[in-house]
Amino acid sequence: MSPQTPATQRPLTIALAEAAAMAGHAPSVHNTQPWRWRVLPDALELRTASQRRLAATDPEGRLLALSCGAALHHARVALRAEGWTSVVQRNPDPADPELLARLTDLRRGAADPPAMRLVQCMQVRHTDRRPVSADPVPADQLTEIVQAASGEGARLQLLDRDQVLELAATASHAGTVEADDPQLREELAYWTSRTSGAGLPPEVLPDQAPQTTVPGRDFGRPGTLPVGPGHDRAAAYALLFGDEDEPESWLRAGEALSAAWLAATRLGVSVVPLSGVVEVPGTRQILRQLLAGLGYPYLVLRLGLADPAHAGPPHTPRLAVEQTVDTSAVRDAQR
Repeated sequence: MSPQTPATQRPLTIALAEAAAMAGHAPSVHNTQPWRWRVLPDALELRTASQRRLAATDPEGRLLALSCGAALHHARVALRAEGWTSVVQRNPDPADPELLARLTDLRRGAADPPAMRLVQCMQVRHTDRRPVSADPVPADQLTEIVQAASGEGARLQLLDRDQVLELAATASHAGTVEADDPQLREELAYWTSRTSGAGLPPEVLPDQAPQTTVPGRDFGRPGTLPVGPGHDRAAAYALLFGDEDEPESWLRAGEALSAAWLAATRLGVSVVPLSGVVEVPGTRQILRQLLAGLGYPYLVLRLGLADPAHAGPPHTPRLAVEQTVDTSAVRDAQR
Protein backbone atom coordinates (compact mmCIF):
# COMPACT_ATOMS: atom_id res chain seq x y z
CA MET A 1 0.00 0.00 0.00
CA SER A 2 1.51 3.31 -1.04
CA PRO A 3 1.45 6.27 1.37
CA GLN A 4 -0.62 8.17 -1.22
CA THR A 5 -3.38 5.55 -1.15
CA PRO A 6 -5.06 5.26 2.26
CA ALA A 7 -6.73 1.93 2.97
CA THR A 8 -10.13 3.60 3.04
CA GLN A 9 -9.69 4.74 -0.58
CA ARG A 10 -8.68 1.40 -2.07
CA PRO A 11 -11.21 -0.71 -3.99
CA LEU A 12 -13.15 -3.24 -1.96
CA THR A 13 -12.02 -6.12 -4.16
CA ILE A 14 -8.37 -5.41 -3.37
CA ALA A 15 -9.13 -5.35 0.36
CA LEU A 16 -10.99 -8.67 0.06
CA ALA A 17 -8.20 -10.34 -1.88
CA GLU A 18 -5.59 -9.11 0.60
CA ALA A 19 -7.65 -10.29 3.59
CA ALA A 20 -8.00 -13.73 1.97
CA ALA A 21 -4.26 -13.85 1.40
CA MET A 22 -3.57 -12.85 5.01
CA ALA A 23 -5.88 -15.66 6.14
CA GLY A 24 -3.33 -18.06 4.69
CA HIS A 25 -1.28 -17.54 7.86
CA ALA A 26 -3.97 -19.27 9.95
CA PRO A 27 -3.18 -22.53 11.76
CA SER A 28 -4.60 -25.76 10.37
CA VAL A 29 -4.46 -29.44 11.24
CA HIS A 30 -1.20 -30.89 9.85
CA ASN A 31 -0.80 -27.53 8.06
CA THR A 32 -3.21 -28.77 5.38
CA GLN A 33 -4.62 -25.25 4.77
CA PRO A 34 -7.95 -26.80 3.73
CA TRP A 35 -9.60 -23.57 2.58
CA ARG A 36 -10.40 -21.90 -0.71
CA TRP A 37 -11.43 -18.24 -0.94
CA ARG A 38 -13.51 -16.72 -3.75
CA VAL A 39 -13.37 -12.96 -4.16
CA LEU A 40 -16.59 -11.46 -5.53
CA PRO A 41 -17.21 -7.81 -6.47
CA ASP A 42 -19.00 -7.19 -3.16
CA ALA A 43 -18.38 -10.27 -0.98
CA LEU A 44 -15.82 -12.88 0.06
CA GLU A 45 -16.67 -16.59 0.18
CA LEU A 46 -14.89 -19.28 2.17
CA ARG A 47 -15.08 -22.83 0.84
CA THR A 48 -13.47 -26.12 1.83
CA ALA A 49 -10.62 -27.45 -0.29
CA SER A 50 -11.70 -31.08 -0.41
CA GLN A 51 -8.39 -32.24 -1.91
CA ARG A 52 -6.67 -31.23 1.34
CA ARG A 53 -9.14 -32.96 3.64
CA LEU A 54 -7.90 -35.62 6.07
CA ALA A 55 -10.23 -38.47 5.18
CA ALA A 56 -8.85 -40.92 7.74
CA THR A 57 -7.96 -38.56 10.59
CA ASP A 58 -11.01 -36.29 10.31
CA PRO A 59 -13.83 -38.16 8.54
CA GLU A 60 -16.60 -35.92 9.92
CA GLY A 61 -14.78 -32.70 9.07
CA ARG A 62 -14.50 -31.28 12.58
CA LEU A 63 -10.86 -30.29 12.29
CA LEU A 64 -11.34 -29.11 8.71
CA ALA A 65 -14.11 -26.75 9.81
CA LEU A 66 -12.08 -25.65 12.81
CA SER A 67 -9.08 -24.89 10.57
CA CYS A 68 -11.27 -22.96 8.15
CA GLY A 69 -12.84 -21.08 11.07
CA ALA A 70 -9.36 -19.91 12.09
CA ALA A 71 -8.82 -18.63 8.55
CA LEU A 72 -12.22 -16.92 8.64
CA HIS A 73 -11.30 -15.04 11.81
CA HIS A 74 -7.95 -14.05 10.30
CA ALA A 75 -9.74 -12.60 7.26
CA ARG A 76 -12.26 -10.74 9.43
CA VAL A 77 -9.48 -9.18 11.50
CA ALA A 78 -7.49 -8.23 8.40
CA LEU A 79 -10.54 -6.44 6.97
CA ARG A 80 -11.19 -4.68 10.28
CA ALA A 81 -7.59 -3.52 10.39
CA GLU A 82 -8.18 -1.81 7.05
CA GLY A 83 -11.41 -0.18 8.25
CA TRP A 84 -13.92 -2.61 6.75
CA THR A 85 -16.82 -4.05 8.74
CA SER A 86 -18.75 -7.03 7.44
CA VAL A 87 -21.65 -9.36 8.14
CA VAL A 88 -20.70 -13.04 8.41
CA GLN A 89 -23.10 -15.61 7.01
CA ARG A 90 -21.99 -19.02 8.26
CA ASN A 91 -23.06 -22.10 6.29
CA PRO A 92 -25.34 -19.87 4.18
CA ASP A 93 -26.52 -22.55 1.72
CA PRO A 94 -27.58 -25.97 3.07
CA ALA A 95 -27.50 -27.30 -0.49
CA ASP A 96 -23.81 -26.35 -0.79
CA PRO A 97 -22.02 -27.76 2.29
CA GLU A 98 -18.58 -26.79 0.95
CA LEU A 99 -19.56 -23.11 1.22
CA LEU A 100 -18.66 -22.45 4.86
CA ALA A 101 -19.07 -18.69 5.10
CA ARG A 102 -19.72 -15.51 3.19
CA LEU A 103 -18.54 -12.06 4.25
CA THR A 104 -21.01 -9.53 2.92
CA ASP A 105 -22.56 -6.08 3.54
CA LEU A 106 -19.07 -4.59 3.70
CA ARG A 107 -18.87 -1.00 4.89
CA ARG A 108 -15.88 1.26 5.08
CA GLY A 109 -14.86 3.15 8.19
CA ALA A 110 -11.76 4.00 10.18
CA ALA A 111 -8.84 1.60 10.48
CA ASP A 112 -8.77 -0.37 13.74
CA PRO A 113 -5.36 -0.13 15.54
CA PRO A 114 -5.92 -3.21 17.80
CA ALA A 115 -6.80 -5.24 14.70
CA MET A 116 -3.68 -3.92 12.99
CA ARG A 117 -1.59 -5.28 15.86
CA LEU A 118 -3.29 -8.66 15.51
CA VAL A 119 -2.45 -8.70 11.79
CA GLN A 120 1.19 -8.33 12.81
CA CYS A 121 0.69 -11.28 15.18
CA MET A 122 -0.67 -13.40 12.31
CA GLN A 123 2.64 -13.04 10.53
CA VAL A 124 4.78 -14.18 13.49
CA ARG A 125 2.43 -16.78 15.03
CA HIS A 126 3.70 -20.35 14.82
CA THR A 127 3.57 -23.69 16.61
CA ASP A 128 6.53 -24.43 18.86
CA ARG A 129 6.46 -28.06 20.02
CA ARG A 130 9.53 -27.74 22.25
CA PRO A 131 9.12 -27.99 26.03
CA VAL A 132 8.24 -24.67 27.61
CA SER A 133 10.30 -22.74 30.13
CA ALA A 134 10.06 -23.29 33.88
CA ASP A 135 8.17 -20.02 34.30
CA PRO A 136 4.36 -20.31 34.25
CA VAL A 137 2.14 -18.07 32.17
CA PRO A 138 0.89 -15.23 34.41
CA ALA A 139 -2.72 -15.70 35.52
CA ASP A 140 -3.88 -12.41 34.02
CA GLN A 141 -2.53 -13.43 30.62
CA LEU A 142 -4.34 -16.77 30.78
CA THR A 143 -7.52 -14.89 31.62
CA GLU A 144 -7.05 -12.61 28.62
CA ILE A 145 -6.59 -15.60 26.30
CA VAL A 146 -9.70 -17.29 27.69
CA GLN A 147 -11.71 -14.12 27.20
CA ALA A 148 -10.52 -13.78 23.61
CA ALA A 149 -11.92 -17.23 22.81
CA SER A 150 -15.23 -16.59 24.54
CA GLY A 151 -15.78 -13.50 22.39
CA GLU A 152 -16.04 -15.72 19.30
CA GLY A 153 -18.76 -18.16 20.27
CA ALA A 154 -16.76 -20.96 21.95
CA ARG A 155 -15.20 -21.35 25.38
CA LEU A 156 -11.78 -22.23 26.73
CA GLN A 157 -11.62 -24.09 30.05
CA LEU A 158 -8.33 -24.17 31.91
CA LEU A 159 -7.72 -27.61 33.42
CA ASP A 160 -6.67 -28.17 37.02
CA ARG A 161 -3.87 -30.54 38.02
CA ASP A 162 -6.10 -33.61 38.37
CA GLN A 163 -7.75 -32.90 35.02
CA VAL A 164 -4.34 -32.54 33.37
CA LEU A 165 -3.36 -35.98 34.66
CA GLU A 166 -6.59 -37.41 33.29
CA LEU A 167 -5.91 -35.65 30.00
CA ALA A 168 -2.44 -37.19 29.92
CA ALA A 169 -3.82 -40.72 30.27
CA THR A 170 -6.48 -40.00 27.66
CA ALA A 171 -3.97 -38.56 25.18
CA SER A 172 -1.71 -41.57 25.67
CA HIS A 173 -4.59 -43.92 24.90
CA ALA A 174 -5.53 -41.89 21.80
CA GLY A 175 -1.94 -42.13 20.59
CA THR A 176 -1.98 -45.89 20.95
CA VAL A 177 -5.25 -46.18 19.03
CA GLU A 178 -4.00 -44.01 16.18
CA ALA A 179 -0.64 -45.79 16.00
CA ASP A 180 -2.49 -49.06 15.38
CA ASP A 181 -4.47 -47.65 12.44
CA PRO A 182 -2.62 -48.10 9.12
CA GLN A 183 -4.78 -45.54 7.29
CA LEU A 184 -4.01 -42.88 9.87
CA ARG A 185 -0.29 -43.70 9.72
CA GLU A 186 -0.31 -43.48 5.93
CA GLU A 187 -2.11 -40.14 5.99
CA LEU A 188 0.27 -38.73 8.59
CA ALA A 189 3.28 -39.95 6.60
CA TYR A 190 1.99 -38.09 3.54
CA TRP A 191 1.59 -34.77 5.35
CA THR A 192 5.01 -35.06 7.02
CA SER A 193 6.83 -35.83 3.76
CA ARG A 194 5.55 -33.09 1.44
CA THR A 195 8.16 -30.80 -0.03
CA SER A 196 6.16 -27.74 -1.07
CA GLY A 197 3.63 -25.35 0.37
CA ALA A 198 1.76 -27.44 2.92
CA GLY A 199 2.32 -30.14 5.50
CA LEU A 200 4.86 -30.41 8.31
CA PRO A 201 8.54 -30.37 7.31
CA PRO A 202 11.22 -31.95 9.54
CA GLU A 203 12.34 -28.52 10.80
CA VAL A 204 9.15 -28.03 12.83
CA LEU A 205 8.98 -31.56 14.27
CA PRO A 206 10.92 -32.61 17.40
CA ASP A 207 14.06 -34.68 16.91
CA GLN A 208 12.91 -36.83 19.85
CA ALA A 209 9.82 -37.11 22.02
CA PRO A 210 9.80 -34.11 24.40
CA GLN A 211 9.45 -34.67 28.14
CA THR A 212 5.83 -33.78 28.75
CA THR A 213 3.09 -34.67 31.19
CA VAL A 214 0.59 -34.78 28.34
CA PRO A 215 2.09 -36.67 25.39
CA GLY A 216 2.08 -34.95 22.05
CA ARG A 217 1.45 -36.61 18.72
CA ASP A 218 3.83 -39.30 17.53
CA PHE A 219 4.51 -38.19 13.96
CA GLY A 220 5.96 -41.57 13.04
CA ARG A 221 9.38 -40.16 12.23
CA PRO A 222 11.82 -37.85 14.01
CA GLY A 223 12.16 -34.29 12.87
CA THR A 224 15.20 -32.06 13.13
CA LEU A 225 13.95 -29.58 15.76
CA PRO A 226 16.13 -29.88 18.91
CA VAL A 227 13.82 -30.14 21.92
CA GLY A 228 16.40 -29.61 24.67
CA PRO A 229 16.16 -30.97 28.22
CA GLY A 230 13.09 -29.06 29.41
CA HIS A 231 9.69 -30.28 30.59
CA ASP A 232 6.14 -28.97 30.44
CA ARG A 233 5.57 -28.82 34.21
CA ALA A 234 4.92 -25.06 34.01
CA ALA A 235 2.54 -25.37 31.05
CA ALA A 236 -1.17 -24.75 31.33
CA TYR A 237 -3.65 -26.93 29.46
CA ALA A 238 -7.02 -25.77 28.21
CA LEU A 239 -9.98 -27.40 26.50
CA LEU A 240 -11.73 -25.54 23.69
CA PHE A 241 -15.41 -26.49 23.71
CA GLY A 242 -18.93 -25.37 22.90
CA ASP A 243 -22.60 -26.20 23.39
CA GLU A 244 -23.17 -27.96 20.06
CA ASP A 245 -21.43 -30.59 17.95
CA GLU A 246 -22.48 -29.32 14.53
CA PRO A 247 -20.62 -27.86 11.52
CA GLU A 248 -21.39 -24.25 12.42
CA SER A 249 -20.15 -24.77 15.98
CA TRP A 250 -16.92 -26.29 14.64
CA LEU A 251 -16.45 -23.24 12.40
CA ARG A 252 -17.03 -20.88 15.33
CA ALA A 253 -14.59 -22.92 17.42
CA GLY A 254 -11.96 -22.22 14.77
CA GLU A 255 -12.70 -18.51 15.01
CA ALA A 256 -12.31 -18.74 18.79
CA LEU A 257 -9.05 -20.65 18.37
CA SER A 258 -7.69 -17.90 16.13
CA ALA A 259 -8.75 -15.19 18.57
CA ALA A 260 -7.14 -16.99 21.51
CA TRP A 261 -3.95 -17.79 19.60
CA LEU A 262 -3.50 -14.24 18.33
CA ALA A 263 -4.05 -12.91 21.85
CA ALA A 264 -1.46 -15.39 23.12
CA THR A 265 1.01 -14.36 20.42
CA ARG A 266 0.55 -10.70 21.34
CA LEU A 267 1.29 -11.63 24.98
CA GLY A 268 4.32 -13.78 24.13
CA VAL A 269 2.60 -17.05 25.06
CA SER A 270 3.34 -20.22 23.08
CA VAL A 271 0.37 -22.32 21.93
CA VAL A 272 0.46 -25.97 20.85
CA PRO A 273 -2.79 -27.56 19.64
CA LEU A 274 -3.31 -31.20 20.62
CA SER A 275 -5.90 -32.67 18.28
CA GLY A 276 -5.15 -36.38 18.59
CA VAL A 277 -7.25 -36.74 21.73
CA VAL A 278 -10.35 -35.40 19.92
CA GLU A 279 -9.77 -37.45 16.77
CA VAL A 280 -10.57 -40.76 18.50
CA PRO A 281 -14.29 -41.07 19.33
CA GLY A 282 -13.68 -42.86 22.64
CA THR A 283 -11.20 -40.34 23.99
CA ARG A 284 -13.29 -37.45 22.75
CA GLN A 285 -16.10 -38.81 24.90
CA ILE A 286 -13.75 -38.96 27.91
CA LEU A 287 -13.00 -35.26 27.40
CA ARG A 288 -16.73 -34.60 27.62
CA GLN A 289 -16.57 -35.96 31.15
CA LEU A 290 -14.05 -33.24 32.02
CA LEU A 291 -16.82 -30.83 31.02
CA ALA A 292 -19.33 -32.73 33.17
CA GLY A 293 -21.18 -33.57 29.97
CA LEU A 294 -22.17 -29.91 29.56
CA GLY A 295 -20.30 -29.25 26.33
CA TYR A 296 -18.56 -30.77 23.33
CA PRO A 297 -14.76 -30.73 23.11
CA TYR A 298 -13.14 -29.42 19.94
CA LEU A 299 -9.43 -29.15 20.75
CA VAL A 300 -6.88 -29.21 23.57
CA LEU A 301 -4.30 -26.42 23.84
CA ARG A 302 -0.99 -26.33 25.65
CA LEU A 303 -0.10 -22.81 26.80
CA GLY A 304 3.35 -21.89 28.01
CA LEU A 305 6.32 -19.56 27.73
CA ALA A 306 8.87 -20.62 25.14
CA ASP A 307 12.28 -21.46 26.58
CA PRO A 308 14.48 -18.49 25.60
CA ALA A 309 17.62 -20.63 25.83
CA HIS A 310 16.80 -22.56 22.66
CA ALA A 311 16.04 -21.26 19.20
CA GLY A 312 12.47 -21.87 18.10
CA PRO A 313 11.33 -23.59 14.92
CA PRO A 314 10.85 -21.87 11.57
CA HIS A 315 7.36 -21.12 10.32
CA THR A 316 5.60 -23.90 8.49
CA PRO A 317 5.39 -23.40 4.72
CA ARG A 318 2.38 -21.80 3.07
CA LEU A 319 0.67 -22.48 -0.22
CA ALA A 320 0.95 -19.85 -2.93
CA VAL A 321 -1.89 -17.34 -2.82
CA GLU A 322 -3.02 -18.51 -6.27
CA GLN A 323 -3.75 -21.94 -4.78
CA THR A 324 -6.04 -20.62 -2.05
CA VAL A 325 -7.56 -17.37 -3.40
CA ASP A 326 -9.74 -17.29 -6.53
CA THR A 327 -10.15 -13.82 -8.04
CA SER A 328 -11.53 -14.95 -11.39
CA ALA A 329 -15.02 -13.59 -10.68
CA VAL A 330 -13.58 -10.12 -10.20
CA ARG A 331 -11.41 -10.36 -13.32
CA ASP A 332 -14.38 -11.54 -15.38
CA ALA A 333 -16.52 -8.66 -14.09
CA GLN A 334 -13.87 -6.17 -15.18
CA ARG A 335 -13.75 -7.41 -18.77
